[in-house]
Amino acid sequence: MNYLNNNNSSNRKAASTPLRMKIILGVILALFLVLIGQLVYLQLIYGGRFKSEVQKTDQQVITNNVPRGVMYDSTGKILVGNKANNAITYTKGASATSSQIYTIATRLSNYITLNDEKPTKRQLYDYYLADSKVSNKELAKLPRSQRYDKDGNELSDSEINNNILKNLAKENLHFTKKQKTAALIFNKISGAYQLSTIYIKNKNLTNQEMATVGEHLSELPGVGIGTDWARNYPHGKSIQSIIGSVSSEKSGLPSDNLQYYLTQGYSRNDRVGTSYLEQEYEPLLKGTKSQSEVVSENKKDSSIEQTKTVYKGESGASLILTLNAKYQQEITKALQTTYASAQAAGATQYSNGAYAVVMNPNTGALLAIAGINHNPKTNKNTDDALGVINRSFVMGSVVKGAMVAGGLMNKVITPTSNTLPDTPIYLPGSPIKKSVYPVGTFSALDAPTALEVSSNIYMMHLAMNWLKAKYVPKTYISMPDDAFKILRRNFAMFGLGQKTGVDLPGEVSGITGRSYNSSGQLLTGSVLDLSYGNYDAYTPIQLVQYVSTIANGGYRMKPYIVQSVGETNSEGNKVSILYNTKPTVQMRIPWTSDELDVIHQGFYRVVHGTNSWGTAHKLKDVKPSISGKSGTAETFYYDEDNPGNPNAPEVINASFVGYAPSNKPKIAFAVIFPGLDPEKEGSYTLQMAKAIVQDYFALHK
Repeated sequence: MNYLNNNNSSNRKAASTPLRMKIILGVILALFLVLIGQLVYLQLIYGGRFKSEVQKTDQQVITNNVPRGVMYDSTGKILVGNKANNAITYTKGASATSSQIYTIATRLSNYITLNDEKPTKRQLYDYYLADSKVSNKELAKLPRSQRYDKDGNELSDSEINNNILKNLAKENLHFTKKQKTAALIFNKISGAYQLSTIYIKNKNLTNQEMATVGEHLSELPGVGIGTDWARNYPHGKSIQSIIGSVSSEKSGLPSDNLQYYLTQGYSRNDRVGTSYLEQEYEPLLKGTKSQSEVVSENKKDSSIEQTKTVYKGESGASLILTLNAKYQQEITKALQTTYASAQAAGATQYSNGAYAVVMNPNTGALLAIAGINHNPKTNKNTDDALGVINRSFVMGSVVKGAMVAGGLMNKVITPTSNTLPDTPIYLPGSPIKKSVYPVGTFSALDAPTALEVSSNIYMMHLAMNWLKAKYVPKTYISMPDDAFKILRRNFAMFGLGQKTGVDLPGEVSGITGRSYNSSGQLLTGSVLDLSYGNYDAYTPIQLVQYVSTIANGGYRMKPYIVQSVGETNSEGNKVSILYNTKPTVQMRIPWTSDELDVIHQGFYRVVHGTNSWGTAHKLKDVKPSISGKSGTAETFYYDEDNPGNPNAPEVINASFVGYAPSNKPKIAFAVIFPGLDPEKEGSYTLQMAKAIVQDYFALHK
């Protein structure tokens, strides 16, 4: 029985074995079917995507720079253009090796020279060691101590390479002129990004070099003949201090804004505007890079087989400026000539320079900007047109028009009742505060006459009446705590003490003097100084905005220098306008016509009046008629190396603001000669005012 039972059990086991195999085989078959189905699905649905991904490894897109936008003056003359230069270029392959770069650099050095560049010793050594035979030879020269550490472990590649370089420095190797050129080329190519195009030589490239390289392009993979663009200035570089600068390919992107530019699609060696208009309008001027599709033979080959342009790119937009090139040159020359005469007279020992700016008072368009920066220690002058927006000076009496306007609008005085006593101010413990003319010259003055003779006394009495100050001569004076705030708010209506918003970077708002002393007491004497322009500091462009507001009847116009943005055609002889700057009114001064007329009368009499103490009668014969206001601020020479010098010499800031013609102004202007010798002030600001008006209307008959 036991035997039979065991036999039956064995038969059952044998019978079950094929069933298990069938189940396993079925599962395997099902998995295969699922796998095949998935492969079919991927091929049909995602085949195109995978194919494009594969192609990406063989096809890459490179970009090339396009000509930067041109800048024109208001008459269509080119102020800043682009000069085309022939260039030898190189487009780096996706996997270029050091050995391949060495070969290209060596071959190319047979056809071109780089005379304006000198390689460093490290660049020479890097090129020298790029030859595998040389590097192996130099490696073999190293003693064991320079290849292994004390424990017998091999040093890192960088440590070994440093030891080789140290030994090379001791060998005093001599390199030929051709090897030096090859080293420079090797360094340029090695530093290039993959699939980026660089310039190997883009200056002083001869026709012979162009022809020779062209004949040997087949043996120079990646090397090509192209065109580079460099900024040029047909009307001289004096305009460059307004236009700004563009970085070189070598300097590339500014380090302080590197990440910003990289996120905007720039390459590290791209040239960008680094200052003023070139920087402010960089997004428009840079244009859109061309794009080319580069096809390599295979992933392991770094040589470029074929390049196809997929987008030709677009040149940068053109800027049409409000400046007239000829007028700009004449004003710059006039300022230089006038300042030279001040130097010859010995008036500029502590001078900061001189500045002039001209504006259309009805639109805000800047017509000319000129500036000279003078270094008293070296006696050297440099062009500084942008000092008009980024340098501040105590301007003196030129701001008295705004003071009178504030008194009128706040009903402290009226158009029919504006006479105030002309008695000096005696503050306790302080010197007498008076005007330039002798005490007692006038017993009282009305507002137009006060402007004509530039009375400080009138402005101080006006301020005290306005602020309701309590005053006892030589004994007591008291003002409200918001005295400075009240006067500064009035000046700010005209743009004094705040940025004008001009379309140039770097504008400053001026310098505001202290309102309280160290004990927290109001500086009442300084409040009076502020009333006649001898305390806070303003920029020249703020002055021209202020006088323009008076000239045009009360509209504070935003200054601007870019009139239009356009597109230059391929021949470079026609510009299609894309955008025009519209004049912007920042504020309307809330005066009446009668109140404004008081200021207009005063400004006219400054030039055309008959009072013997008039300050600008020398301009009365200039045609067309000028109205304006002169200014003289007493201050001290500021030495940056000794800012707290108690013995700093006294200097004056001479200024003038005006407009012409007096009845329907077409131009407004501001001139400042800071830091002149008080004994040799001369009439330099009036000379400049005359040149500004005569030169403009000679060009615009």
